[in-house]
Amino acid sequence: MSEAPAPTSIPVPQARNPLHGITLETIVTELEAHYGWPGLAQRINIRCFASDPSVSSSLKFLRKTPWAREKVESLYLYMLRKKEQKSRPAAKATRKYGYE
Repeated sequence: MSEAPAPTSIPVPQARNPLHGITLETIVTELEAHYGWPGLAQRINIRCFASDPSVSSSLKFLRKTPWAREKVESLYLYMLRKKEQKSRPAAKATRKYGYE
């Protein structure tokens, strides 16, 4: 009797996870481009953003420190939401009775 092949794990699509497929390096780079190092240090008080900041030193720290990574990911999601809100056209105001 032959054994059945071992089940392979099929990647589950994560449609509702906006961070799926985005590397930590991309997140840090985009945050730095948007806020700058002083702005990041002001929003998230960690030394790798305030003292001699660089992407590589930030990545080393964030990969070892889950609470800091969560804060960075949260700020990134906030930044994306704000960008999306700005890019949407303003909703057309309708009058009280629904006609113009």
